Amino acid sequence: MKTVAVCSALLLLAAPPPAAATDAPPLTLDDCLRAAAASHPMLTAAAAGVSAAGEAVGEARAPYWPQVDLSAGYHRWQKRAFLPAGLALPGQPPPKLIGPLDDWTGGLTSRVTLFDFGERRAGLATARALMGSAEADAASIRADVRLSVQSAFYALAAARDLLGVAERNLARNESHLTLVQARREAGAVPQADVLRVQAGVAAARLDLISARSRLRIAAGGLNTAIGRPAETPVAIAPPDGAAPPPTAADLAEAVAAAIANRPELRSEQLRVAAARAGVDGARAARAPKLRADGSYGWNDTAVLPETKEWQVGLSVDLPVFDAGSRAHRVARRKAELVREQAAYDQRVLQVRQEVWAAASELERAWESIAANEATVRADEESLRVVRERYRTGAALVTDLLDTQTALAVAESSLAAARWTYLTAQAAYARALGAER
Repeated sequence: MKTVAVCSALLLLAAPPPAAATDAPPLTLDDCLRAAAASHPMLTAAAAGVSAAGEAVGEARAPYWPQVDLSAGYHRWQKRAFLPAGLALPGQPPPKLIGPLDDWTGGLTSRVTLFDFGERRAGLATARALMGSAEADAASIRADVRLSVQSAFYALAAARDLLGVAERNLARNESHLTLVQARREAGAVPQADVLRVQAGVAAARLDLISARSRLRIAAGGLNTAIGRPAETPVAIAPPDGAAPPPTAADLAEAVAAAIANRPELRSEQLRVAAARAGVDGARAARAPKLRADGSYGWNDTAVLPETKEWQVGLSVDLPVFDAGSRAHRVARRKAELVREQAAYDQRVLQVRQEVWAAASELERAWESIAANEATVRADEESLRVVRERYRTGAALVTDLLDTQTALAVAESSLAAARWTYLTAQAAYARALGAER
């Protein structure tokens, strides 16, 4: 008996302190979602990706405008002269060198593509499609973060309820110990009954220590999901109740809604569009290009040159031979289009499976709540009856402990089932592509 008591005392001393209290009001789920939307690093990265894609659109639009360059330079040079003898001055041999001379230059040059058979248009269409894909990817990341916050919030709520179950289980075991000790003092039961119940009390204290640890870990998980340090003190205000799951007749509509709303599918569709535009651009690269160019400037040996130079004109670039480079580029773009289309088809299959699995899990979680509630009611009544029978000597201590253990398991299962259902609801909404 002394050994058990010493062990119990050591367990209480070894139990970690509860999580730090905070004076801030408890966070609702909406509070957590807003906090994550404001500070989560993944959302910051997603926004940067959209911004980068927008800059790529601007880059693809730039070739529609003339390119203008300002240049200025200085060169000192000397070159070998190859002049016919007839050009030399009378009585002088032809010069062998020209220079050294100074060259000061400055001016503007401009070049613009007038017609390229759609290459620029295809490049702009590709950039726009990829920007839309980046926006859809950002929406998908927002949905993932939202589901992560919801799951972490419900996990913390479940851990809090399980801590309550552990505390009630310990209180019941201590109450049983008081009953057994009273009966032992009356000489109605052997010392072995007291030792058995003391061991049960010690086990309940171990369960309580584990429940406190799980609560701290769950709090850290919620903080991380929100996007803040895990050690930040946090308290929550869980919602009350939950709506029943959809019926089987709604499943076909759910799949159609998922295909229409899932941002991953929008992203894949836009990637297909970008790949198709890439094929058009690769084909256009094999066609002639009509360009206009011009320049105006000064060139002289003085620091401030006075001699003006200018030119304007048109040019046509016609690819003649490139060792098959453009043909290979077209073939590669076509293969990429087939790959993106296959990726979209595969994603549709995955979405259908996710909706099916999420609906099945939602139904299972809902039904498990009712089953666990019935089990808890039955075990509570059974414990009441067995405890009374033990008090009168009509039951063994093993019956009392077994019934108490069964009730603790049922209460834990019910606490987990309630929050598992809400997590399944969030996963179902994510599978459908719902915003909330």
